[in-house]
Amino acid sequence: MIASIRGVIQSIGNDHLIVETGGVGFLIYAPRPTLAAAGGAGSETFLYTILMVREDALTLYGFSDSAQRNLFEQLIGVSGVGPKMALSLLSSGTPDEVRSMIASGDLTRLARVPGIGKKTAERIVLELRGKIDLRQPASAGQSSISAIDRELSDILVSLGYSATEAAAAIAALPADAPPALEERLRLALRYFGSA
Repeated sequence: MIASIRGVIQSIGNDHLIVETGGVGFLIYAPRPTLAAAGGAGSETFLYTILMVREDALTLYGFSDSAQRNLFEQLIGVSGVGPKMALSLLSSGTPDEVRSMIASGDLTRLARVPGIGKKTAERIVLELRGKIDLRQPASAGQSSISAIDRELSDILVSLGYSATEAAAAIAALPADAPPALEERLRLALRYFGSA
């Protein structure tokens, strides 16, 4: 899987950009906020990415941060929500705003997003509401550790562990585990050694 890409922007379209790296130009679909923040042609950019493999196509999706990428993955996990619809949702606001709409069950705002009707909005809320809870916002320290743990999960999955195994290893980290990614990775790998 292509997890990230760094390169020079060749061009930006309505829903995509072309990033050249190592002499190869990659067409990357992205939400509007990511496209707006990317800069112009000729500037360097870094994107978190997901490669979607279909029978007839390999499609690359890019995001300005891992929170946006993680929310995209959650959205496409909902039955009936494809990558285009997920990008449309992510184009409607920040990841926190989209999470807030889902957590609060704001069907009216969700249904206003192009391509999402009332039934799809209901399905998104039904399937994701329990997984996205914003009633008790995390403190800044907790949210930075959450971001590190998401990166740690990505690394563990790239090493061949399943998402469930990665989640179990992260849950088993001691409460006083250091916030540094390298140390958390070492402790998570020790979990697999003792399992």
